Amino acid sequence: MALAAPASLAPVLKARLKSERAHVIQAFKEDGKPEKLLRGLRRVVDSVLAEAWRASGLPHNTALVGVGGYGRGELFPYSDVDVLILLESRPDALTQAKLENLVQLLWDLGLEIGHSIRTVDECMTESAADITVQTSLLEARLVIGDQHLFAQLQRRYHEALDPQAFFQSKTAEMRLRHAKYEYTAFALEPNCKESPGALRDLQVILWVAKAAGLANSWGQFALRGLVTREEARQLMEKERAFKDIRIRLHLQTGRREDRLIFDVQTAIAESFGLTNTGEGVHARRASEYLMQRYYWAARTVIQLNKILLQNIEANLFPQPIVPVPINPRFNEVNGFIDISQDDTFETTPSAVLEIFAVMTDRPDLKGMTPRTMRALWHARHRIDEAFRADPANKALFMRVLKAPQGLVHALRRMNELGILGRYLPSFRRIIGQMQHDLFHVYTVDQHILMVVRNLRRFAMPEHAHEYPFCSQLIANFRDRWLLYVAALFHDIAKGRGGDHSRLGMLDARQFCSDHGVSNEDTELVVFLVEQHLTMSQVAQKQDLSDPDVIASFAAVVKDERHLTALYLLTVADIRGTSPKVWNAWKAKLLEDLYRVTLRVLGGEPHSADRELRARQQEALATLRLFGLPADAHQKLWDQLDMAYFLRHDATDIAWQTRALYNRLGGAKPVVKARLAPIGEGLQVTVYVKDQPDLFARICSYFDRKNFSILDAKIHTTKDGYALDTFLVTEETFARHYRDIINLIEHELCELLQSQAPLAPPTRGRLSRMSRTFPITPTVDLRPDERGQFFVLSISANDRTGLLYSIGSVLTRYRINLHTAKIMTLGERVEDVFLVDGAVLRNQRAQVQLETDLLDALKI
Repeated sequence: MALAAPASLAPVLKARLKSERAHVIQAFKEDGKPEKLLRGLRRVVDSVLAEAWRASGLPHNTALVGVGGYGRGELFPYSDVDVLILLESRPDALTQAKLENLVQLLWDLGLEIGHSIRTVDECMTESAADITVQTSLLEARLVIGDQHLFAQLQRRYHEALDPQAFFQSKTAEMRLRHAKYEYTAFALEPNCKESPGALRDLQVILWVAKAAGLANSWGQFALRGLVTREEARQLMEKERAFKDIRIRLHLQTGRREDRLIFDVQTAIAESFGLTNTGEGVHARRASEYLMQRYYWAARTVIQLNKILLQNIEANLFPQPIVPVPINPRFNEVNGFIDISQDDTFETTPSAVLEIFAVMTDRPDLKGMTPRTMRALWHARHRIDEAFRADPANKALFMRVLKAPQGLVHALRRMNELGILGRYLPSFRRIIGQMQHDLFHVYTVDQHILMVVRNLRRFAMPEHAHEYPFCSQLIANFRDRWLLYVAALFHDIAKGRGGDHSRLGMLDARQFCSDHGVSNEDTELVVFLVEQHLTMSQVAQKQDLSDPDVIASFAAVVKDERHLTALYLLTVADIRGTSPKVWNAWKAKLLEDLYRVTLRVLGGEPHSADRELRARQQEALATLRLFGLPADAHQKLWDQLDMAYFLRHDATDIAWQTRALYNRLGGAKPVVKARLAPIGEGLQVTVYVKDQPDLFARICSYFDRKNFSILDAKIHTTKDGYALDTFLVTEETFARHYRDIINLIEHELCELLQSQAPLAPPTRGRLSRMSRTFPITPTVDLRPDERGQFFVLSISANDRTGLLYSIGSVLTRYRINLHTAKIMTLGERVEDVFLVDGAVLRNQRAQVQLETDLLDALKI
């Protein structure tokens, strides 16, 4: 009976825990004091655990110890309660049974218990082998039980603790964590606990300082001279802010959620009293104010984290200070740059920029000393209108931009220290600014710096394997620093209202004028900022086989230098939006547009006849390699018009000819698939007697298989057969492509033969981001320039089944589809279709078609 007694307490303790926990949370909602809630929840759990412990009947020489955050004396609403059950020796059978009952009771209370049962010796063994265990024991706190046993653990732990090894392990662990979050605090859904600049970074500082015996609190840091009083105040303030956000996240979601996900950002912002402001293009969401405050706080923590960790490292690993002069203002100290005097930035304000120029000249320097970072952080306020107008400071900034190496590191340091935004006021306005376009995953300032980084990588030999064509082009590009200027300004006017390309162009022109950039170079920078979206739009939305499209684009870029610069900026820009947006298909479209435009600019007219002959000759040369009869192509090619040859590469023409030359005119569909030559996805060709619902039927199959359609080329032969080609992708293709190819060829063929009625399209679920930031679907239908076809443009949130829904509507109206340009930008789709059909000549029917399409785009 004694063993069962603790279990009978479960309902009573659970009710008490629920009641007292609710009381603490309600108090927080009324007074908004995070420290009071964290301590209050800890005290409630302490009390309940102590009562459960006393009822368990465990021997007197055991102890219940809080570890981790709970040991630190803080408990967030839905955090784990990490406890160590400390034993003097391994338990006998009776004690083991009591331990099992106790653990079961703790779980019955509804607590998320993380528990371990160890002797002191076992704690020491685990601590020596696992840095996580060692860290959790650093903050161990006795909840109830044998004080002498706990004191023994504390004594042995601190005797064994190696502060230097602990520092190295925790900072290495931090670097790995930062890498997981791509070294940025400025993701649109940051983790307020784990992201760079968040709570964990502050905890790392406190852990290593406590292990080194330097400090246990921010106040002690200030007393030891490791930070100034103002810096200690800021650290306490930021820590409190992050804790407050984390508490509200837990309460809002009802679970342990540490990410500021889109779903809850508005609710969290409103809980702080923030509201939406402005209207139209000047509207700002409450969530934007919240996130901008978060990012500014994270940036402060990142900077102070660097200063403090270097100060702690200097205490743990003292080295002789032997300054090596660099110039009158700076020295090198143990591989770091150091100011020669404490007041260097006050007596020589231009040194605020000069230090970054020196560091680009000296890539061997590992960084700045703590006192230099601190002095620079406080000196940022000296950058004012007079500073910006000083020719010497302008020359220093240009020196950084033109540096052959170290530019990206310099700009990132300048941004972290608040220097870049002070020197470029327009840049300061977009620091921490969110983007709700459903494909950018970084704030505007971080996206801009990512684009600069991408351009720099094109120019670095060690990265030439990533994008060889871009590396080849930039190697021969004169004054590539102009590309970096354009990258800095291409999105700098985001959020002001109006066309950000036009507004950014004005900022770029003013910058070039102020910094003595020649008229010719200014014109290039201004062109790039104004047109930075043009090449992407032409490549992904227009028909690159149309000579008029190419001629029009060539007229915009004018010459090879402008074309090359725009191509490089476009690739860097798309790659800087999100890891998911760039793909091999976009790369091919852009490179094709570049190459064909280059030929036109070189004086070679983009003649459809010439292009057709060139592709046919290349396709024939490929066919000869397979030993086909000399006239094997003739029967098929006689049924194809010029549009087919202009819209397909020679390799595609040869592949389809080889697959179909002896299977023409049959009743059975032909489906062939292969790995796409672009190196990503599968290419699927369908040859079958044309039918009204063919596009929708094929889309229904890909939709059922969860394949994403990147491109579709729709063609009807002269004898009434459809010859359609799709580029599809899915995550498992690379691992199982042979099986998937066989499956597609068999199943899709059967589906086309069956002629079974199509199931109605399903309205797939939107992603979290799309639900939070829905876009209004748009449908635009208008004749093309020749009046031969209609161009149907569609914009909507992406979801499964979307293309099938569109195809179903087109089928219902007997619309003939000629091409489909499928462009997916993260959570947003912008598709363009070239269509015709008798119904499109009737204006009333057009309106009804657009209405039905809009209905199909809705969730």
